[in-house]
Parts: sequence; C-alpha cells; structure tokens
Amino acid sequence: MTTTNRPSRSPEPAGPPPAEGGRHTRPPAAAWISWVALALMTTGSVASLRPSPTMAVYGLAAVFLYVVPAVVFLLPTSLVSAELASGWPGGVYNWVALGISKPMGFLAVWCQFAMTIFYYPSLLGYVAGTLAYVVDPDLATSGWWTAAVIVVAYWSGVWISSRGTKGVAGLAGGGLVLGTLLPGALLVVLGIVFLGKGNPSAAPMSASHLLPAWAGLASLVLIVNNFLSYSGMEMNAVHVSSLRKPGKEFPRAMFLAMGLVLLIFILPALAISWLVPADQLSLTAGVMQAFDTVLAGFGIQWLTPLIGVLLVLASLGGMLTWLAGPSKGLLLIARQEGYLPPFLQRLNGRGVQQNILVTQGAVTTLIALCYAFIPDVSSAYWIFSVITTQVYLIMYLLMFVAAVRLRRKFPGHPRGFRAPMLLGLCGIGFCASLAALLVGFVPPSQFGAGSPWVYLGIVAGGALGLGLLVPFLFHRLRKPSWRQPEVSAS
Repeated sequence: MTTTNRPSRSPEPAGPPPAEGGRHTRPPAAAWISWVALALMTTGSVASLRPSPTMAVYGLAAVFLYVVPAVVFLLPTSLVSAELASGWPGGVYNWVALGISKPMGFLAVWCQFAMTIFYYPSLLGYVAGTLAYVVDPDLATSGWWTAAVIVVAYWSGVWISSRGTKGVAGLAGGGLVLGTLLPGALLVVLGIVFLGKGNPSAAPMSASHLLPAWAGLASLVLIVNNFLSYSGMEMNAVHVSSLRKPGKEFPRAMFLAMGLVLLIFILPALAISWLVPADQLSLTAGVMQAFDTVLAGFGIQWLTPLIGVLLVLASLGGMLTWLAGPSKGLLLIARQEGYLPPFLQRLNGRGVQQNILVTQGAVTTLIALCYAFIPDVSSAYWIFSVITTQVYLIMYLLMFVAAVRLRRKFPGHPRGFRAPMLLGLCGIGFCASLAALLVGFVPPSQFGAGSPWVYLGIVAGGALGLGLLVPFLFHRLRKPSWRQPEVSAS
C-alpha cells in the first residue's frame, strides 16, 4: 500500500514534566497551520487502498466494519494523543514513562518498532501481489514469488536507508496522490459505470446486508485489521500546538479527517466487492483483480500494468520513508537507558543504525519465507497483519493508561489541548483495543480449512513472543555498560 498504517516515529524523549503552572510554548505565527491542512495531513498518513480487499470480502457490511473502529478507536486515539503531545514532547516513550514507568515506556516504544517486523512482510506481500499483475497475474498466488519480492524489496530499502539518503519523504506525498487517490477514484468511478451499464454486483447491495453475517466470534475477526488501518494517529498529534485555537480546531480536523479516511477506505472496498466475487478475492492482489476485471470490461486492460506500477511505487516510497523511523526512536531510548546491547546501538559511518536494520532484515527474511511454505498466500498475509495489529495494540493499551494517570498526577500541567471526557475516551479506547487484541487470536471464518491450533500458535508466538517476551529479556539482561547517552545517535 501507500501505507495506511505507517509505523510512527518516536522522537527523542524529553525530561521530567515542567513545573506546574509553566507556560506551554507556542510556535511563531508563521508556523501556524489551519485545521483543514492538519485534516489533510492526517488523511494522507492514514488512507490507503491496501486494506480494501480485506473488507471487500464483506460487501456492503464493509461500511459497518469501518465505521465501528473509527468511532471506538480512531477518535479516542486522536483526541487522547493530542493532549499528550501538546503537554509532553518526546513521543510515546515519554508519555508512558512519566505516566506509568520507564520499563513500560520501553515496552511501548519497543512495540512501535517490533510491529514493523511483521508489518513489512504484509506490506510487501501486497506489493508482490500487485507487481504480479505487471509481470504475470498467475504469480499473485505464488508463495515463492511473494517471498522473493519481499526479500529483494526489503533489503534494497535497507541498503538505501543505510546510506542516509535524504529527500525520500517526498515519495510518500506523491504516493498519496498517484498511488491512492487517483487509482482509488478511478476504481470507484469505473465500478459505478460498470453497474450503471446493467452488470450485476458480485456482492449483494441490499439493506439486509449492512451488517456482517453472524457465524460465531470468528465472523468478526476481520474487523481487527481495521485497527491497524487506523493506527499511527499519535504521530499526527504532535501538530496540535501549531493550531491557532487547538481546543476548537483539533476536534474539527479529526472529524474531517475521519470522514475523508472513511470515504477512501469504504468506496474502493465497495467497488472491489461489486467486481470480484468474495470467494475469488485475494487479500494481497484484490485491488489489481478489480482493476483487471473492470478495465477488461471497458476494453482498456492495457492500463492494468500502469496502475500496478503506480501502486507499487507508492508503497515502496512509503516503506522507504518509514523504514528507519521506529528503529531510530528505539535507538535513542536504548542509549539513554541501556535497553539494548552495544551491538544493536552501533552506527555506520553515516550515522544510521545499520545493525538494527540488518537484524530486523534477517528476521523479516525468515518471516517472508513463510509465504513460500503456507499454501494460501492470503492466509499468510492475514496472519502477518493480525500479528502486526496485536503488537501495536499493546502500545495503545499503555498509552490510554498513561493518559489517565498523567491527568490525575499533573492536573495543572499546561497542555495546548485538553481532550473532553478523557476518562471515557480512554476507557472506550482501552476496551476496544483489548477486545481487538483478544479477538485476533480467533481464526477468521474465511480461513476455516486450516488447523485453528496452528493459527493460534503462530499468532500467539508472534504477538506475545515479539511484543512481550523479547523486551522483557532485554530489560532483564541489560547491564550498566549498555548505557551510552553521551554518544550521538544522529
């Protein structure tokens, strides 16, 4: 995808909160941004076509499955992180370290980093499925093709990032337009024309299908993926202090962004459900399946490879932009507190945390090989997406708890924005995140052919092992010599 759910950066943590009654620093007038601009920035960092095939499986019920997590997760996350960012600079580590404890702060920033280990295989799995339509559509179901694309694309990104290349961030901005907005709008328009010419929809569009069919808990599992689609909002909250009237303008920006994001998510998902039957839909190549179908119907199938190239370039641009961000944040914390061994804190000649990237790449390569050995590529893609979501949700659970504790411990601390009904927002966000985390352990009804115990073992091993066990071991085994706060990480 142009990454909907890009891992957020973790800036250098700040020190203790300033004394009560201290003044909140405001930017100069020239640095102010409008609430509309902030809404568009937020939309650009969240919206993507990548999750569309996942929700297209549900047809019209995709509307319900997008709106619910937006209300119970996206909105609380946006408002709560805005208060934290406007009062305590330093990102999620500083918020959780001050609100709960430093070890919990390390766990939070570790989860921001660790989720990318499974995030990139799922992102690049989408790239592989899309690229297959440029080379040979039959490759979209090949596990070996998918694994090869992941390995080559990831290590190419590591090589580029390790050279300290600048200016890559602009690729993500262009990717929003070229790889998301234009293809998404084209897909929706052609889908509407396709129906207007009298062609039947592959999915029923009657009002009775607004809610997903209930087949037990497993029928709701795919909603978990939408929490990942909406994650990363804590990144955009840092801009709250750049608004002239943050108390009024930030909620407006978030509601506008939520509306735009819902449109970008829902309409392409519906268009895909019109064009491709659910039982034929690939979760990695579903967008290209829909384009291939509708463009063939209009006699312009030659555009399919061009669309595929745009989607791939946008996704790779987003990957390059964010590849080093979470690892850089982890490195800063590790050096200050000694949470990682010196080997992982080492920099190359250009000041890039190359050893972390290479170690992450080795694990990513092993995960990529799972695509070659899991018979169904869509099943592998789904499993990695669930693990990514669950690891990231651990961080959000800590963030909601920290927000409540900071409001109680420092009620008079200056904040540029105070979230309304903070306790209620944190309660809703925490319960929704916990429910999504637990539901993720249930095999979805769409993948009922495999063993549920194998699914549970893979998901639990990945999410709990990487998200909890590994940081626990780092913290338990750390030594005083691991601290290197005097060494520059820039």
